[in-house]
Amino acid sequence: MPHTIHATQPIQGQKPGTSGLRKKVAVFQQPHFLENFVQAIFLAVPELKGGTLILGGDGRYLNEIALQTILKMAAANGVARLLVGQHGLLSTPAASHLIRLHQAVGGIILSASHNPGGPQGDFGIKFNAGNGGPAPEKLTDAIYAATLQVHEYHLSNAPDIDLAVVGEVEFAGMRVSVVDPVADYAVLMQQLLDFDAIRAWIAAGHTLRLDALHAVGGPYAIRLFEDMLGAPMNSVRNAAPQPDFAGGHPDPNPVYCADLVDTMQGRGAPDFGAAFDGDADRNMILGRDFVLTPSDSLAVLAANAALIPQFKGRLTGVARSMPTSRAVDSVAKALGIDCYETPTGWKFFGNLLDAGRIQLCGEESYGTGADHVREKDGIWAALAWLNLVAVRKQSVAQIVQAHWAQFGRHFYSRHDYEGLSVAAGDVVLATLRSKLPGLVNTLVAGLCVTLADDFAYTDSVDGSLSQQQGIRIEFAGGSRVVFRLSGTGTEGATLRVYLEHYTAEVSEQAQETQSALKAVIAAAEELAGIYANTGRTVADVVT
Repeated sequence: MPHTIHATQPIQGQKPGTSGLRKKVAVFQQPHFLENFVQAIFLAVPELKGGTLILGGDGRYLNEIALQTILKMAAANGVARLLVGQHGLLSTPAASHLIRLHQAVGGIILSASHNPGGPQGDFGIKFNAGNGGPAPEKLTDAIYAATLQVHEYHLSNAPDIDLAVVGEVEFAGMRVSVVDPVADYAVLMQQLLDFDAIRAWIAAGHTLRLDALHAVGGPYAIRLFEDMLGAPMNSVRNAAPQPDFAGGHPDPNPVYCADLVDTMQGRGAPDFGAAFDGDADRNMILGRDFVLTPSDSLAVLAANAALIPQFKGRLTGVARSMPTSRAVDSVAKALGIDCYETPTGWKFFGNLLDAGRIQLCGEESYGTGADHVREKDGIWAALAWLNLVAVRKQSVAQIVQAHWAQFGRHFYSRHDYEGLSVAAGDVVLATLRSKLPGLVNTLVAGLCVTLADDFAYTDSVDGSLSQQQGIRIEFAGGSRVVFRLSGTGTEGATLRVYLEHYTAEVSEQAQETQSALKAVIAAAEELAGIYANTGRTVADVVT
């Protein structure tokens, strides 16, 4: 099939972050915008010519059009083989697995993760490298440089492929396999987790409520939890992916999953609950009358790793993002294993996983993962928790409360100030940085500062240096506050304030979280002057 070449002018401002390129749908609908970025990927990754590419997305608005465009560009740029999920669907962890399973050069994933969808919502595209993980900074820099130089892109004029039919077709000289998006991932899960124990737990009459938030996790959850593990029909709700996520926000936290939180309350509520985000890499775990924080989730999984077949009785090491609570650090110390503190971004975990230094990792932003893929994995996290519940024969609340009794409790919360101007966000950080020198050993809201820095990380695997990754203020007794500006939104800036307070006293562990953090919250305001610098008196989202 002949190829056509379209002349275009470079479209600047397409610098991908750790989560790829995210913009409003209207931006991606600009003439040549999507094609410019995709062509830049093919230029920055010449191994794709003659190689294998994985393609799929979370089903959000614009996915269908973008998929057909990328298929035609892949053919025109010499890709030999392309695997795409049926209906264009692939969860991010499933895409990571397929990259690794088929030894592909990489994968293009269409998702804006937990951001809203629809015509007025967000769209995203990212390239995952041959290890299955997010492209390293050197590669994202190369893609960005290419976007500034692209004057033409290559596109086949072949007709669209029917992505509803599983099978293999020849497409403009490229072999295309439309694959069941769940099948290979489901096989992997059975190899990692104790399905027999989970199946017996469900058969004994225990109940589940899983919320896919009208996103791509729905087909995975139905296949695994209902079809394979025997959970009753309708245990999975909001399972059909919708282009606009049915008008909802596909972010699995107590604010955006209030209906699920309510369902899990009181006598007769389900025994176990979970929610997944737009591309099914994030998770929220709940028990009856109990909402689990991501930081505690990571720590409990680490402490109970011997019960999960995947880890073969022992972890080699664990890692957390710097803003995540230090609950897992306590577990690692008790187990005598390494615990790494990294910047936010899964690529840092990927290096440690590839080097065999860790097997389990997580972020406070509802991301938990392990060494089976190079992405966080929401479905896996829910299965791993069910594995613990089934083997220990205890509820989620009982498991976590026993963990606190052994290791102490890290009270933890994140306060998000959304939609700030970039200038206001920068002023907050500048205010904090100006106070860092000489802050140690001073009192802030009655708390004595023991550490104050702008977190920098030297990667122990590749030697790369990442600076200004968040401002850390630690206090005597185990309390801490961290400040970061987030790059995952598409409008303005989001200031994230992470608050932590540790207690070993069982009598204090039943406190309400915001009450336990009262002194740390006061210290954060005194340090950052959030009200003075932004005009905001309260956070938009508290999790």
